[in-house]
Amino acid sequence: MPRRYPWAKWPDDRLLDLRFRELKLRMEGTWIAECVADLHRELENRDIRLKPHIWISDEWFSPDGVSGFAVPFYLMHPRLMKLERSQFIEIEGGTYNECMMIMRHETGHAIQHGYQLQRRREWQRLFGKSSTKYPEAYRPNPASKRYVQHLRRWYAQSHPDEDFAETFAVWLRPRSDWRRRYKGWPALQKLEYVDELMKEIAGERVPNLDRRVLDPVRSLRTTLRDHYAQRRALYSVEYPKTYDYDLQRLFSDDPKHRRKRTAASFLREHRAEIRRIVSRWTGEYQFSLDQVLTDMIGRCRELKLRAVGNERELLTDFLVLLTARTMGFLVGQARRDWIAV
Repeated sequence: MPRRYPWAKWPDDRLLDLRFRELKLRMEGTWIAECVADLHRELENRDIRLKPHIWISDEWFSPDGVSGFAVPFYLMHPRLMKLERSQFIEIEGGTYNECMMIMRHETGHAIQHGYQLQRRREWQRLFGKSSTKYPEAYRPNPASKRYVQHLRRWYAQSHPDEDFAETFAVWLRPRSDWRRRYKGWPALQKLEYVDELMKEIAGERVPNLDRRVLDPVRSLRTTLRDHYAQRRALYSVEYPKTYDYDLQRLFSDDPKHRRKRTAASFLREHRAEIRRIVSRWTGEYQFSLDQVLTDMIGRCRELKLRAVGNERELLTDFLVLLTARTMGFLVGQARRDWIAV
């Protein structure tokens, strides 16, 4: 049975003043616990003995050397997910499929730590040196076929450890058909190496089983308000005004439509369909489209725009707009070339 929390019906202002530890969160009985069970089954099907231990913290992370990972607090309850969306528009890992994608990625880190895979010469030849300092930002090449494409923004290109974790995640996903998907790509060599490596360690004892739990939510004294303020400062959530003219022509900021659906909500609902269609029209990766789409959704929210009129016509008009904007992004004059880590 899901737990009941007194803060579940509180308004945002009151909820934001709570400290993390005052949330008294538990994973048992949540949909995340079901995701963890599915992840363990995927590993069992591959005869991998390491089952990462998973705890609740303030964000996704797998500490260096630890054979487990943390999941963010907001995934533990619908009210916290609603708060996360109000603060950051999107909920990272907020759907089953996206949560499993991230969990497979973090499991790649946990397995690397548990088996110390980065010490192997072939691992270093294919992925690079794990000791490489993490950059504050990286400049991805969307057209590169040297890396798999799993999480957004070509994350495999940010660091050797992320390259491995992304490759592992693609390999682990059931029915991913990675041999066909990456046929002819240099990234296929990495996938084949991971396939052989996992067969080699299948059933083996974990030599470096480190069950430490870092920054569990039950020990965090930070308030949710301070947490979100720090995150906004860290990631500098600012969206370019480049799209304002087009967005204001397509959607409405007239106060008389304030009861209509928000344009940001409309675009979020159709996000997957938009990416798929424009990708087919332009031949570009959905990852590329997602950067422009994220900016547009952000500006719609900031401008308080509403979706007024026939939704299919709005969607068609937006598809045309995004296609034009995406082509502009890809030919070079986008808002940024570098992505913060």
